[in-house]
Amino acid sequence: MTERAAVDMWFDPLCPWAWITSRWLLEVEKVRDLDIHFHVMSLSVLNEGRDLPAEYQDLMTKGWGPVRVCIAVEQAHGAETLGKLYTAMGTRIHLGKEPLTREMLVGALTDVGLDPVLADAAESTAYDEALRASHEAGMRPVGTDVGTPVIHAPGPDGDKIAFFGPVITPAPKGEAAGKLWDGVLLVAGTPGFYELKRTRELGPIFD
Repeated sequence: MTERAAVDMWFDPLCPWAWITSRWLLEVEKVRDLDIHFHVMSLSVLNEGRDLPAEYQDLMTKGWGPVRVCIAVEQAHGAETLGKLYTAMGTRIHLGKEPLTREMLVGALTDVGLDPVLADAAESTAYDEALRASHEAGMRPVGTDVGTPVIHAPGPDGDKIAFFGPVITPAPKGEAAGKLWDGVLLVAGTPGFYELKRTRELGPIFD
């Protein structure tokens, strides 16, 4: 039996590009021998102290709540349940266009059978130390000039490789998802390879 490789993705539930990448990874999991594990990073942590436009700064202020709730759920119920909560949050935020309110958080928690009282974590700093530690674990290998998503995966020689992206829209399905994974792993595992980019001409497509 082929051993399945552990692949870790760090997300902030606010980010539409991370959401699309996460749905792609779940497709890859079906056609390649991978197990996907989700972890929390925070755009609010990443952008602390930066000079941001007022609208984006407001988003970063609101962004603390969802990631705190994610950490609270991970601590109480484990990584597998965190992944389910991410799907519930992302469905509401990106597909349902729900605002970042307590009602959205309660709805997402209820969707996965969790106690709605966990939404109280959104207003508590009690989870911030663990949030920052999770964020740092994801970002340390890739630096601070990137955002979410960040992926850690076994490279060709078995050593861990870490990279930002890929930024894609819409998410490929089936074997197309697997082929993209093969290519991403190839370039990310090449010593000295850092960047491949072009101007985005499409917004997020959540098909």
